[in-house]
Amino acid sequence: MTNLSDATRNKLKTVSTATVATALFKRGFRIQMIQDVHPIGPNQPVLVGEAFTLRYMPAREDLNKIDVFRDRGHPQRKAVEDCPPGAVLVMDSRKDARAASAGAILVTRLMQRGCAGVITDGGFRDSAEIAALGFPAYHHRPSAPTNLTLHQAIEINVPIGCGDAPVFPGDVILGDADGVIVIPAHLADEIADEAVEMTAFEDFVTEEVRKGRSILGLYPATDEQTSKDFAAWRKANKR
Repeated sequence: MTNLSDATRNKLKTVSTATVATALFKRGFRIQMIQDVHPIGPNQPVLVGEAFTLRYMPAREDLNKIDVFRDRGHPQRKAVEDCPPGAVLVMDSRKDARAASAGAILVTRLMQRGCAGVITDGGFRDSAEIAALGFPAYHHRPSAPTNLTLHQAIEINVPIGCGDAPVFPGDVILGDADGVIVIPAHLADEIADEAVEMTAFEDFVTEEVRKGRSILGLYPATDEQTSKDFAAWRKANKR
């Protein structure tokens, strides 16, 4: 899992999920935003990394007792230890936050191992502790019960659905205050390049609107003068 270049990673850290969503929409992608997940802390860093996945299924009681954690090959524990540095652990919890997908100890281990972040479409226990880590983490809501009560960890690094979005291992994840979006791996470089360009234009537009300029002819840039003004702005701002 080394396809994401440092250049693309750094570019994505400067753009928003909203801008990336528009770039993906232009290419026909409509359901790449992971639904109903939220940053666990208000000031956590932007999340960028390649997806490493864990799939939960509904728990069967006779196979999901507390002693399963004694097995070093337990898929949840193994995912935490195998998720590569710089990658994002993305968990398919079937949009069910009645039981936790993980807690502060496992999330701390991911952080200490150099992973980029963690996402579940369910919930985390110890949510206040996780929020205090300053580590990018997204979930639906806090959930105290152990995952074993409802979730049975079953597969690692396979295609999953997370919050109704398809996530394939190696897809590029971008998370910010608005949520999390999944960029197909083969499009990451071009999406990053386009999003940087879009962001420059949107910053220019924002400045113009704050000055009182109408959006008509400006956004989108249908007036010739807009293109001239943007070129001058880019030169002056070295963008």
